[in-house]
Amino acid sequence: MKKAAALALALLFLAPSSALLGVATLGSTSATAACTPGSLALGPIPDSLTATTRNGETVTLNRAQLTHAATIIRVGGQTSGVGRPGVVIALMAALTESSLRMLANTGAYPESADYPNDGNGADHDSLGLFQMRPAAGWGTVAELMDSAYQARAFYGGPTGPNYPSPRGLLDIPGWQSLDPGEAAQAVEVSAYPDRYQNYQPVAEAILTALTRSASTGSGGGDAAPVVPETTRLVFPLPEGSWVRTSPFGWRTDPMTRERAFHSGSDFAAADGTPIYAVADGLVVHAEYTGTYGGLVIIEHTVAGERVASYYAHMWETGIHVAEGQTVTAGQHIGDVGSSGKSTGPHLHLEIRVGGQGGEAIDSDAWLTEHGAEGTTAGEAAPALCTAGGGA
Repeated sequence: MKKAAALALALLFLAPSSALLGVATLGSTSATAACTPGSLALGPIPDSLTATTRNGETVTLNRAQLTHAATIIRVGGQTSGVGRPGVVIALMAALTESSLRMLANTGAYPESADYPNDGNGADHDSLGLFQMRPAAGWGTVAELMDSAYQARAFYGGPTGPNYPSPRGLLDIPGWQSLDPGEAAQAVEVSAYPDRYQNYQPVAEAILTALTRSASTGSGGGDAAPVVPETTRLVFPLPEGSWVRTSPFGWRTDPMTRERAFHSGSDFAAADGTPIYAVADGLVVHAEYTGTYGGLVIIEHTVAGERVASYYAHMWETGIHVAEGQTVTAGQHIGDVGSSGKSTGPHLHLEIRVGGQGGEAIDSDAWLTEHGAEGTTAGEAAPALCTAGGGA
């Protein structure tokens, strides 16, 4: 810890020369060049939705079921390689297995009733949205009673919670070329393989209803999309990698030497240190911006309140997300730099109430008040360009 702090302080004082070197590289290709505004940005969750299955049956889903669907969509949007086709398959599977309900199973696991649930199932020893079995290695009872965990397990892949077995969707060779019903069956391995296809029109209707084009609500466009309540809050830098250098409030500007108001909190860290999203949210800005330098702005809903987090002074090549992308708390969104109005490598973090352009508050104090968790580099979600389903 002491060595990391000393290194960060040393970099802070040596920064002018390194800052000039970094600014010279700003014309190079951005790491986010392949990221495009996404089609998996969640909008408002309706109170109900009615759709028709392939065989003509009318299905009406309530808000609780649609909230689980939103979780499946959100996790799919944060998992490289899934995209809209993979989310449709996951929704088809959950519709078929549980009608998008988080089902306990008190016959097999009495303790499952202790977790939030939408009713009690009785299919052997299966649990949850995708009716996964602890005995088959999908996870513990506690894990499988978590909708986000089940979604991650269904998608699978190298970042899945039980890789390489049981296999998730991303672990099925050539799943993209399979009929969606066959792909769902390849994960679920059901005794009734033909039933998933019936729900494809319903899954597509859900995805259309719950997603929308990203909009910041500025420039006379549509109102800003509703961002679902965050699942957790985290500190934006790895534990042991940073030191506080300049707090929120009035100070002597380090460049002009004049008294000025500092709207953020500064945390010195080595150039290239990963920066994490403090909460689940929607990226509304991700580009080089004047005195902020490389700037990412993310809108969140925290305790029912709309807030925006600002992450400044990244090198342009250190921005790893794109406008319109949904991110999760703890996701690696960029790297510490020293671009813009900066005297050394550090993260300038702002929290603004009301969203982008709102009133700035003390971000350091806000994180403490809301119990932000510490994060290590190994725990962070990778910086993936999942908007639009590409990697």
